[in-house]
Amino acid sequence: MLESRAVPGDNFRSRSKRTPRLLDANALWNYALKILSIRSLSTGEVRDKLRRKAENPEDIDGIISRLRDSGYLNDSRFAEGFARARRESQGFGKIRVLRDLRQRRVAPNVAAKAVEGIFEDADETEMIEAFLRRKYRTVDLPVFLQEDRNLRSAYRRLISAGFSSGGSIRVLKRYAAQADQLQAEEDFPGDSL
Repeated sequence: MLESRAVPGDNFRSRSKRTPRLLDANALWNYALKILSIRSLSTGEVRDKLRRKAENPEDIDGIISRLRDSGYLNDSRFAEGFARARRESQGFGKIRVLRDLRQRRVAPNVAAKAVEGIFEDADETEMIEAFLRRKYRTVDLPVFLQEDRNLRSAYRRLISAGFSSGGSIRVLKRYAAQADQLQAEEDFPGDSL
C-alpha cells in the first residue's frame, strides 16, 4: 500500500492564493488577442478579464477601442452568432437566449436586437415540440406526461429552456389535459423579459 507523504509548504491553499502577474499595455494587448483567439467574447467579458490582469487600469479602454477598430471585438456580431448557436444547436427559446446574452455582459439593446433577428421566423410551438422530442426521446411522451410530477417537470424544463409559459402549456395540453392547471400553480420568474 502506498503512503501519502506531506511535503512541507506544499498545500493547495498556498498554491491557489498566488497573485496574478500584472501586465503592461503591450502585454495586455497580447493577452486580449490570446483570449479572443480561444473563444468569442463580448466586450464586457473582455473588459472584466483585462481588469484582472491590467497593471494600469487606464490602458483597458484604449485596448478595447483598438480591438473594436481592428474588428476583433464586435458585440452585434457576437450576439447574433451566440443567439443562432443557442437556437439551432441547443434548441433554446427566446427568453433563455436573451438571459444568457445578458449574463455574457452584452448590452441589453444589442442583445434584444440580435435575439429578435434570430427568432424572427421561429415558430415557438415547433421549437417546443422539437425540444420535448429531443429531451424525452426514450419515453412515450403521452403516457409519460399523464403522471402529474412528470408533467410539472416537463413544464419547468420548458420554462428553463426559455419558452413562454403560454406556448409551453399549449403544447403540453396536447399530451395531458391537466396542463391547464400548471400556470395557475407555478409562477416562474423571468418568463417575460
